Amino acid sequence: MEINFLALIVAALSTLVIGFIWYNPKVFGTIWMKESGLTEEKMKGANMPVIFIMSIFFAFLIAMFLQFVTIHQWGAFGMIGGGGATDIKPSYAAFMADYGTAFRSFRHGALHGFLAALFFALPMIATNALFERKSWKYTFINAGYWAVCFTIMGGIICSWQ
Repeated sequence: MEINFLALIVAALSTLVIGFIWYNPKVFGTIWMKESGLTEEKMKGANMPVIFIMSIFFAFLIAMFLQFVTIHQWGAFGMIGGGGATDIKPSYAAFMADYGTAFRSFRHGALHGFLAALFFALPMIATNALFERKSWKYTFINAGYWAVCFTIMGGIICSWQ
């Protein structure tokens, strides 16, 4: 299997679009700022180009992980695929001939993306929030954002063949 870097980049960029909507003052932005202890003055003092570049980089890392969660064929490649194009096992070629595009849909990827958010992102965010003494509003706003992001990212990655 080859990595679809274009799908991963688009999935990573989708987090910015979702963030612009999610953290808009008319949606959750005002509540999030209050619960996180941020003010307009603190927000204006940030180096936004660095923040956006690093957030895209981190989202790309998440997308790299999500491709292995959402595309089942990666598991077959790991078990019977082999190391390179010349080392492909006949069992892998037969598997891909029968199931190469099975479960490669937006809906399937979105389901696995959501499950990854529920069982991976939410516990990490909630644990950090507990130790940081943040409110449950803060926790659910951030976890909700990542649940939507993982869901959309999983859908993009899984369906883009």
